[in-house]
Amino acid sequence: MIKAILFDLDGTLLPMDQDEFTKGYFKLLAAKLAPYGYEPKTLIDTVWAGTAAMVKNTGVQTNEAAFWERFSRTYGAEKTERDKPLFENFYADDFERASVFCPRNDKAAETVAKIQRLGYRVALATNPIFPSIATCARIRWAGLAPEDFAFVTTYENSAYCKPNPDYYRDAAQRLGLSPEECLMVGNDAQEDMIAETTGMKVFLLTDCLINRDGADISVWTDAVFPCWTSMAIRNRTQSSSAGRRGCFLLSMNLPTGVAAGSAPTPGDGNSAISMTTTRICGPECWNCRHCRGKSAKNSTGP
Repeated sequence: MIKAILFDLDGTLLPMDQDEFTKGYFKLLAAKLAPYGYEPKTLIDTVWAGTAAMVKNTGVQTNEAAFWERFSRTYGAEKTERDKPLFENFYADDFERASVFCPRNDKAAETVAKIQRLGYRVALATNPIFPSIATCARIRWAGLAPEDFAFVTTYENSAYCKPNPDYYRDAAQRLGLSPEECLMVGNDAQEDMIAETTGMKVFLLTDCLINRDGADISVWTDAVFPCWTSMAIRNRTQSSSAGRRGCFLLSMNLPTGVAAGSAPTPGDGNSAISMTTTRICGPECWNCRHCRGKSAKNSTGP
């Protein structure tokens, strides 16, 4: 019986072209730190090296500690400690400008709220490679708040990263549940769908799909879970008017006969959730990065 839903953030609840976001983020960070002796290429390479150290973390320390330990190997312990407030100031004052790469879809907040009204617990299982201040900012960009979730993974409170299956085992443990009682929803065929190896049910959203290995994703995008009565999930559909895909995001509908605000027992046949998708831009759009600023952006579809 599914009792909790874990959502990824970037590319799932928050539409994002990851390449554009990463380039914009690094440009802002490099500009902020250049006056303090940080040559842009060396800085970016070091941040990537610190990210790799977090991904390799096996639970022996927090991801935060793993990142700064690697960072200090390039810049030295003294400079690293002295300049940490510069990074905090960046996330407090400059990081907000990266929101232009992440168009909001109000259906994300509606989805989370509807799930909670049905009595399911919701957690934010975003890869914990950012500090809390940056993660909370991106949650707000999605029209949500950290308080909307049972917990949010950040680099301060986590000792594993995706795609380590232990990240998902730890997430289930935080909820006081077994992995088999959780559903993971994400957009990354490798980093999110690996949750299935722990016993979690999984579903892949393809709006902002990441599929590095070219895996067959059909088993994750067309799913009905017998253990969750009548739960049917459908991925984004083809535009009938133009023959092209539009950008969609998961939307969750209250089951027939369940009043808004009620909280039926999870797993009860009367609390079945129908997950559908809603268009957030025009039929000519292929991906979110192409639709920003277009008049068709706010059109709706099936």
